Amino acid sequence: MTGNQVTMLVILIIYLVANVAIGMYMSKKQDKVSTLSDEKKYFIGGRGMSGLVLAMTTMATYTSVSSFVSGPGAAGLTYGYAQAWVAAVQVPVTFLVLGVLGNKFALVSRRTGAVTVAGYLRARYKSDVLVIVCSLLMVAFFIAQMVSQFTGGATLIASITGLDFKISLVIFAIVVIAYTSFGGFTAVVITDTIQGLVMCLGTFLMIFFVLKAGGGLAGIDAGMAQNLPDVYDNLFAKYKPQSLLSFWVLVGFGTIGLPQTAVRAMGFKNTKELHKAMWIGAITCSFVIVGMHLAGAWAGALVDTANLPTSDYFVPYIIQKIMPVGIAGIFLAAPMAAVMSTVSSLLILASAAIIKDLYRNYIVKDDPVKVEKYNKNVSKVSMICTFIIGIVTMIFTMDPPDIIFFLNLFAMGGLECSFFWPLVGGLFWRKGTPAAATASAIGAVAVYIFCYYNPAVKALGWNAVVWGLLAGGIIYFVVGAITGKNGLDKDVLDKCF
Repeated sequence: MTGNQVTMLVILIIYLVANVAIGMYMSKKQDKVSTLSDEKKYFIGGRGMSGLVLAMTTMATYTSVSSFVSGPGAAGLTYGYAQAWVAAVQVPVTFLVLGVLGNKFALVSRRTGAVTVAGYLRARYKSDVLVIVCSLLMVAFFIAQMVSQFTGGATLIASITGLDFKISLVIFAIVVIAYTSFGGFTAVVITDTIQGLVMCLGTFLMIFFVLKAGGGLAGIDAGMAQNLPDVYDNLFAKYKPQSLLSFWVLVGFGTIGLPQTAVRAMGFKNTKELHKAMWIGAITCSFVIVGMHLAGAWAGALVDTANLPTSDYFVPYIIQKIMPVGIAGIFLAAPMAAVMSTVSSLLILASAAIIKDLYRNYIVKDDPVKVEKYNKNVSKVSMICTFIIGIVTMIFTMDPPDIIFFLNLFAMGGLECSFFWPLVGGLFWRKGTPAAATASAIGAVAVYIFCYYNPAVKALGWNAVVWGLLAGGIIYFVVGAITGKNGLDKDVLDKCF
């Protein structure tokens, strides 16, 4: 490694170690003052997130390696301003998720004692089949999404240090698995807050140094005219209308059904803090997501990147060209923060699905001896489960996908099809029945996977998530109307409505 690479690696290691230390310290501190059970502390924290923490953890969970590496890379190499325009639809995500779910989801989760999305589904629908199906779908799509994030983290380390990809993967995996396993939900949301602030700093640095290196907007315009000659001809020339609408569904409207963002609506302190989080989240999402994609498009004017293997290498390549080594090391903490915050959230929820939603409900059940043993060892067992899931994901990532962006979006679409209608329909429609929710989840995912891989359907230009969500909605409301004539039982009505 060169001297510059060593410097950037040292900065990254300091940042990674600091995340582990802060996450574990804050988790232990919260444990001392919280009166909740070990299970609730590990999976949902203290249900006391402030507006800033809620906004940052929601934004950081949603903002992934695609937002900092793949998306801006695609803007710089191929799509120019069109990619920044498309990315802008993600701006209201935090506002949308917290605004739609917000108070209702928090109230119902407190009444039912749910600490996971699957826990809410169990209380709302009282269906073992639905919980098992949704939990298994969640774990499967989470692992697919985490593979993309592990790939992003390892690629980032490898591209700036010159280390082998697999060595870089092990470094990244050890850190993120450690603080998630030992710290639980509290460690995740506290480090998410730090990482959200780091992402804002990284976006500012990217914009500043790209403008500086390009000689201002005038110089950048000239460079883009040469490197991306059709950038001004038609912003939508590279995207068909149906592709744009599909993307807006996938990363906009559909995100209401993502369990990793929905679960954030269970843990805030009060309505005042929720409203703060909605505005803070919208502002930070605007700055980070649009800012990074805009800077990525501008960076396309600076250098000839014809020899880069994929767009995933564009941002690491650019920042080493335009930033002083110390600043570059600080900037690289931002995409690393985006990756780590997403991975940690997925890890903790995958662990919750296995330990809380499956093991506790269907193996421990109500056996007094097993319940006592479970309550005594839940934190330890959850740590082990989180660790194992992380290691399994790392093994799958040893042979990584070519483009992180596509795997990440595939997993997002699968999660939305699995959870959107059972979650949103269950909150706001009284005729939503167990049969409707189960049929919707299975049917939506089946249609999604079929359309995703069917060449004839793909040729129509619509993303498979549109067909999956459409099918899931039709199934949910038709089956609900047929099977919901007798209404819900009194317990569900009292707790969920």
